[in-house]
Amino acid sequence: MAKMNMIEAIRSALDVLMDKDPNVVILGQDVGYFGGVFRCTDGLQRKYGEHRVIDAPISEGGIIGAAIGMGVNGLRPVAEIQFADYIYPGFDQIVSELARLRYRTCGEFFSPVTIRTPCGGGIRGGQTHSQSPEAIFAHISGIRTVMPSNPYDAKGLLISAIESDDPVVFFEPKRLYNGPFDGDPDKPAISWVSHPKGEVPEGYYTVPLDTAEIIKTGEELTIVTYGTLVHVAQAAADAVGVDAEIIDVRSLAPLDVKTLVDSVNKTGRCLVAHEATRFGGYGGELVARIQKECFYSLQAPIGRVAGWDTPYPHAFEWQYFPGKKRLINAINKMMAAA
Repeated sequence: MAKMNMIEAIRSALDVLMDKDPNVVILGQDVGYFGGVFRCTDGLQRKYGEHRVIDAPISEGGIIGAAIGMGVNGLRPVAEIQFADYIYPGFDQIVSELARLRYRTCGEFFSPVTIRTPCGGGIRGGQTHSQSPEAIFAHISGIRTVMPSNPYDAKGLLISAIESDDPVVFFEPKRLYNGPFDGDPDKPAISWVSHPKGEVPEGYYTVPLDTAEIIKTGEELTIVTYGTLVHVAQAAADAVGVDAEIIDVRSLAPLDVKTLVDSVNKTGRCLVAHEATRFGGYGGELVARIQKECFYSLQAPIGRVAGWDTPYPHAFEWQYFPGKKRLINAINKMMAAA
């Protein structure tokens, strides 16, 4: 075991698999010499060479299209898109080619591409560096959508993603790159106190791509969330003093429905929280599935806390972010309901 933050855990996952499998390659903008804008690939080009860690032009469609071709021809490419906001120029390649390849060839061809990309707020990046478009990709049949909330899961899920024959879009919450926050999670990133690094095995291990994780067991309320909001939910539940069961979805598609349903049937109350905008957000699907399966167990309407239906602002980033205060208000309202 070693102490790692999420950046180090992601780098370790890439290092372990590149050492294990010569077919694993990395490509993206600045991933080689520069080591990635967040340093997730730092040192890997020096170790494995320019033919395996490839600095690509500023062309997201080209990066993803090249990765698809590599995958069809026997490689296991890991494509990095610098920010999730930049993934849209490659969207047609993902939807029309990558996601449908195995289906339209009746299983004759597949392309095991993993697309890594940082998402969410935390660096005052404003509308072009802070988006959380996970719901768009979870909607697409034929790809897996993943978002870890801690270093251990980040490494294990990334290894599973790269080894999977299914294409995976792997979202990395950049607010968690250097560790979760101690103290008030509503404060800006510059005032966070870095959390101690998580315990992460140095070698090879996997985390399943289709299971949710119960972060904390409880009897009074189920909070269903993922990414950065896992830590905010824990802070909010502790502040209220409610015995909440907190579930980290982590695998958005396919979704582990059973874990969610079993919890809500036990607690009778459910709050769904995510950072992305509310309208059309991934939380709507969670609410629909839980409502259908748990209707007769519910003691209150299902609650939902999310980002506002606006572009991610720069000057008012922390007013937009669904922080601890907003979750506390939602929890109190749910617990007061008959």
